[in-house]
Amino acid sequence: MDAVFEALGDGTRRRILGLLAAGEQPAGAIVSSLQAQAPITQPSVSQHLRVLREAGLVAVRAEGTRRLYSLEPEGLCAAQAWLAALADPLGGFDQPLDALATEVARGRRARRNAAPAVREGEERPA
Repeated sequence: MDAVFEALGDGTRRRILGLLAAGEQPAGAIVSSLQAQAPITQPSVSQHLRVLREAGLVAVRAEGTRRLYSLEPEGLCAAQAWLAALADPLGGFDQPLDALATEVARGRRARRNAAPAVREGEERPA
């Protein structure tokens, strides 16, 4: 997970991910888009893409001499799950707590059904 957040810590890499959110793109188009925003070299973009690939955030496939980059859903889901756990640290306990509530209700019902009915004016047996 450290590699993912180290990769996300760089603004250029986040811009690359934003470009890839629109769909698969060739490396040349990524370079051109980034150069339109700020001065950056093709080798520098390649380095950023390598870091994103190694972090599991981006996938690459060859098509002839071109390299096409796309978002890697598994890497993004892992980062999202980690962040979600921070936002809701007790989220994993929802189902066990529901099960506990069901068991408590079941126990109350069993005790209520097992107790003999008490009529008005009578005392409960000790």
